[in-house]
Formats: sequence, structure tokens, C-alpha cells
Amino acid sequence: MKHLLRILLGLTVLLLTACTDDSDVEPDDGKSGSAGQEAGGDFTIATVNDIVSMDPHGSNDLSSDQVRDTIYEGLVTQNDELEIEPLLATDWEQTDDTTWVFNLREDVTFHDGSAFNAEGVKANLDRVLDPAVASPRLNIFEMVEEVNVLDEHQVEIVTAYPFAPLLSHLTHDGGGMISKEVIDEDYQYALDEAESGMSLEELYELREAGGSGYEEVSKEISEHLRTIVEQKPTGTGYLQFEERNPGEKTVLARHDEYWREPAKLDTVTFKYVAETGSRIAELETGDSHMINGFEASNIDRIENNEETHIYTFHSISMEYVGFNNQKEPLDDKRVRQAISHVFDKEEVIDGIFGGTGRALEGPLQPEVLGYDEDVQGLGHDVDRAKALMKEAGHEDGFEISIFTNDLAERVDLAVYLQEALQEINIEATVEQFEWATYLETISNGDHDLFILGWPNATGDPDHGLWPLYHSSMMGAQGNGFFFENDEVDSLLEAGRMESDEEAREEIYQEAQRVLIEEAPSIFMRQAETLMAYRDEVEGLYIDRYNKIDFRNVTIE
Repeated sequence: MKHLLRILLGLTVLLLTACTDDSDVEPDDGKSGSAGQEAGGDFTIATVNDIVSMDPHGSNDLSSDQVRDTIYEGLVTQNDELEIEPLLATDWEQTDDTTWVFNLREDVTFHDGSAFNAEGVKANLDRVLDPAVASPRLNIFEMVEEVNVLDEHQVEIVTAYPFAPLLSHLTHDGGGMISKEVIDEDYQYALDEAESGMSLEELYELREAGGSGYEEVSKEISEHLRTIVEQKPTGTGYLQFEERNPGEKTVLARHDEYWREPAKLDTVTFKYVAETGSRIAELETGDSHMINGFEASNIDRIENNEETHIYTFHSISMEYVGFNNQKEPLDDKRVRQAISHVFDKEEVIDGIFGGTGRALEGPLQPEVLGYDEDVQGLGHDVDRAKALMKEAGHEDGFEISIFTNDLAERVDLAVYLQEALQEINIEATVEQFEWATYLETISNGDHDLFILGWPNATGDPDHGLWPLYHSSMMGAQGNGFFFENDEVDSLLEAGRMESDEEAREEIYQEAQRVLIEEAPSIFMRQAETLMAYRDEVEGLYIDRYNKIDFRNVTIE
């Protein structure tokens, strides 16, 4: 096994990029600026992936989020301790179990000059919930029942049921505020293209009423929506859209009328450079000031160059090996436990991931409410694995398949698992898929074992556990384990409705204990991401969700 891991260590290891800052390196936090540096300059970052959408309601990918985070802002934000802080809302009050009132800033305008106000907040939340928009961010706000404008700068959000992590959900990229004028233009374009003959006011009235009347109209306009928002991404952020060449680059410029202190840079360009060697070459030559993601095998190359520096951090995310809990013999938790016991997390981290990341005992990370440092996972214990297989009636083993996409470290991991399973007489085959087919296959339940990861995009235990392990989320929504457990469902439902933080913590600690016992997946690793920047870059700061703050960045 160790010989195999030494071989795998030499293979390409591509690290995840949805991560947090708790690095051994201590970069500038970017919050105090850089004394003695001149403002201005054109900053270029070479990225692993091109962006998918400029619309905060339009896609779930991190590459798009990193661009959109500079353009759009939400009502609230988080600090490094995941505590909620004001942003476009100055303060808020929960007036009853399901009602929240937000007071809004009065000095904020969008990039198009239109005013930010309560009508804009309602327009945004109504849009992300609109079935015609078909937003992949709908699940983040599905608990919102209505949004009411109380006055120009005060808005009320009513949830369908008590929902404790509402504020955390409002920090999500999907809560970024788009100019209401652009939203209106987007809907008007869709009406015109569909030749519906309906006015914008009539459409909004029909949508507000809901029911079958709007369902028919939504089908007509759905394919035309989001067009204008993609063409005119207009928020309140410190950078504004300048140009985009899909497959090449996206250019943003400083917003001089930003309601806080404007950025120091003139422009920021996100340049799509897929191949790692090319990204590093861009960094070395100075064609790019920063690169987003590289393999662990390149650490020495970057560290040994006096002009380049590494910025490394752990993510609030989990990488896992998943079981199809409804397929025999994986429907027997003793078999799932046995496979978990032959999986040596530390050996995998050292051998496949180059020592980056840290092993997880359960599904939550140390930064998240409900994490229990005393909880014990299913550690590496081959003897215990063999005993469980005998107890389950599978001492002689069986055949099984391991599905993975073509990400290098996942292929290496599948090969490692294939060999490890031989220790308990399980003969595994590895099947590799391209990304879209892979996700569809997992969503349809056509798998035995599979390898994936889950980034917790709100920092709350609800988003870390509910999409993966609640029975209502089986399939494409997140629960690719097809795991169904009444006790876990009850705990997760109680956790999202409990307002007392200590009580919530106890609920999620108990949920973790049950999940470890049930073993719907192997809670493998909290990922570590590597980014790098040039020596002349000052003031760089990256938050816990891998969002880059360029506000105080200068180029020496």
C-alpha cells in the first residue's frame, strides 16, 4: 500500500479552490491598506476555470462567485469568525419566530446610478424565488415566504417556518443585490421575446398572486430570462463590469462612487489559464500578479522563487467517499463501516494530497458551530473491518464499482481505495466519467461508491449537513448517498428551527454522532487550497470562502 502511495504522490494532485484562511503563511489581511503604496494599476489573476455566469442567481460555481463577489453585495456579511456583520443593511431585528426587519443604508447607489432601497431588495429576493428564473440558488432562500417593503429603507422578510440560519444564508453569493432597473429590463426583454402581450406591472401582479396563472406565463418567458443581467451585471460593489470575452478573460474596473472607500487598483482582470504550468509561468514572468490554484508538486518551484509567494488555507468543506445507501450490500451499515475502517485517512492525505489538508472525524469542520473535538470517527482498523464483514455475512467479499470524474487526485484516490478493499475481499473496478455525466450518474443513483466534495457556502451547520444527509434532498440536490434516516431528519429539522445557539450546537453534535455510526459516507478530508502571488503585490486578503478582497491591493 505504501509503495502504491509513493507512486501516486508523484502524480498530479489538483487541490480544491473553495477554501478558508487559517494558513501557516500570514499574508496581509488587506483591511488596513498598504502604507507608502501608490494607488492604481492593472491587476491580473490567472484562474483555473472560466466563469459560468455574471448573474448571482445564475450558477453555483466558485470561479463565478469570485468575480461576482467584487461586483455585488448582500444585506449582511461575515467576519473571519463567521460572525454576522452589517453590509447593505445597517441593522436588523427578529420581531417574531418567522419575521425579520432590516434597516438599509441610505447612501448606496448601484453602478448604473440607481438607488439601493427596499424595493430593490424585494425585487432581488422575488427574482431568486421565481420558478421562471429557475435559479440554482433557490434552495438557499426557499424558506422565504414573502418580502414586504415597509418604507424606502426598511424591508421585512417573512419565512414559512422558523429558520435560525437566515442571516448566514443572506451572506451567500446568491444574496448579492442586482440593480432593480436591470432586473426590470431583464423581465421586459423576456416578455417582448415571448410576445406575451403582457406589461411588466401585470406580470409582477400575476407573480405575486401565484398559482396556475403564473405557471403558464413562466413557461413562456423562462428561456429568455437572465439575458440582460448577464449582459449588464450591475451591483453596488467596489468593482464594476467592463468587458468579458468568454473562454479568455473578464475585466472589472474600479467603481469610483463606491459607498465605502474606493479600491486602489484601476482594473482587475480574471484571465482563464487552464493549464497549471502556464499559470505558474504567468506568475514568474509577471504577466499575472496572482494565480488561483496549483498542484502540490509545484510548491518548491514557487517557494524557491524570490519573486513569488504561496497563500494557503483550509476550506470550510468536506471531501468524501460516498456510498449508495440503498444498494445491496451497501444498505447494511456494517458493510459501510467496514469499508470506512480500511480507509487510512492520514496515509491518503500524505500520499495522495502531498500532506495538505486535514483528516475529518465527522462531517463538520472546526470552524463550524456543532463541531465536536471529542467525537471519534471510524478510524483505520483492518481487523475490525474484517469482523464487521463476517458479521454482515460477507466474509468472502463481493464485487463493487468506484465512480470518479477525471480530476487527478480523485482518480488516484479511487485506485488507492480499489487496493485497500482487497484487504476485506472486495473486488472493485474504477470507472471514470467526464464532469457533467458524472454528476448526472450520481444524481440518478446509478453508482456504488463515488468520490466528491461539499463546500459549506454559508458557514452554518445547516448548509453543511442538510443538503447531504436530509432525506428530502436525495439525488441532484445533494444527497447522492440516497441516505434516509428518521433520526437524522428529525435532528436536522430541529437544528434549523432552534434559535438558541447552545441548543443548536448540541443538536448538531448529536447529528454528527449518529452520522458517524450510520456511515453514509467516509468523512475524508478538510481540503487545503494553494494560491500564489508576486512579491510586488501588497494588501491581498482572501476570506474563509476563497473570495478575494482586492479593495486594498496595490502593486509596488
